[in-house]
Amino acid sequence: MTFGDLGDVAGLIAAIAFVLLVGFLAVPLWKLGKLLDEARSSVRDVTEHSVPILDEAASTVASANTQLVKVDTITTSAASVSENVSALTGLYAATLGKPLVKVAAFSYGVRQAFGQARGRSGKHAGPDAGATGAGA
Repeated sequence: MTFGDLGDVAGLIAAIAFVLLVGFLAVPLWKLGKLLDEARSSVRDVTEHSVPILDEAASTVASANTQLVKVDTITTSAASVSENVSALTGLYAATLGKPLVKVAAFSYGVRQAFGQARGRSGKHAGPDAGATGAGA
């Protein structure tokens, strides 16, 4: 063997090692390419399924906003009615409350006066006097 033959053998070994290295590195790159394809497919599926959900959520939010406007109108009307009832109650209390209290106090005083007058003159003629009185 000559020196030239030895160089050819070393070159051949280096070429085979390089082919094995490229083959060894090609397998992970090929698997990485498949992984990226699956990731692309998953992202596409998620996008296809999430877009209708987002559209439906947007329409639901718009509908909820419409309903909230209606509820706001109802709440405003209820507050107005409450204020009117409060004003009417105050007016009733000012207009009829004091005179009714005075009439009630007067009628109480009259009943007490008649009760005391009946008590003085009616001691002999009580409710039982008719049943056990002189006629019996």
